[in-house]
Amino acid sequence: MSSSVETIEADWPAPHGVIAGTTTRAGGVSQDTYASLNLGAHVGDIPANVAENRHRLVTERRLPVEPAWLKQVHGTDVVIDPLPGREHAADAILTREANTVCAVLTADCLPVLLVSSDGAELAAAHAGWRGLCGGVLEATVAAFRTPAERVLAWLGPAISQDHFEVGDEVRAAFVAQDDRAREWFIGNARGRWQADLYGLARMRLAAAGVKQVYGGNACTFGDSARFFSYRRDGRCGRMASFVFRYGNTR
Repeated sequence: MSSSVETIEADWPAPHGVIAGTTTRAGGVSQDTYASLNLGAHVGDIPANVAENRHRLVTERRLPVEPAWLKQVHGTDVVIDPLPGREHAADAILTREANTVCAVLTADCLPVLLVSSDGAELAAAHAGWRGLCGGVLEATVAAFRTPAERVLAWLGPAISQDHFEVGDEVRAAFVAQDDRAREWFIGNARGRWQADLYGLARMRLAAAGVKQVYGGNACTFGDSARFFSYRRDGRCGRMASFVFRYGNTR
């Protein structure tokens, strides 16, 4: 069977045996605003369709197991060594086990995948502006036993600055924590701000000691053919960003 599930491979120099990337909206069975590879079970789609889409992801992309899914709440909790196929209440997930798939679901928020330089530790984080401002990336980096300078990060598809309008309160929350955040907000004609999630994430990762950061060149809002976007469409599906490693490097 030829693969119909489409994924974007993470373009980073990950260690041998590490597989990482993001799904697009192509290759599933969902209909209407969820068409077609909706992987989110919490967005109002038909449960049987979501189950089939998740099955296709595992089988067609040859994942070793079903991902450990998260019940994401825009917080900063990190689940360590999750159970495959189970839903965990957190916004980040880290494993030190081979053949365990860490995944986050997004449709404008920023998915961040991380891996240690030896491949022994892998993580995925869900960074909307609230979680990003709250410190979800710092919490994920702190969960690594590997020193931060030996951790690589990849920024998956998210809403771009051109399309991400926020109010004064969002800018103020970031600037209150780090005055350098001003650089990542541009005022618009409506008296509001265009926020750069990618730039803010790079700033926060650098402050946490992660210097090797890749990706960050896609826009979910602007590319309706490939990506779901909550800001663009309202009711819509979710993409999955995932990372795992084959074998055992420890």
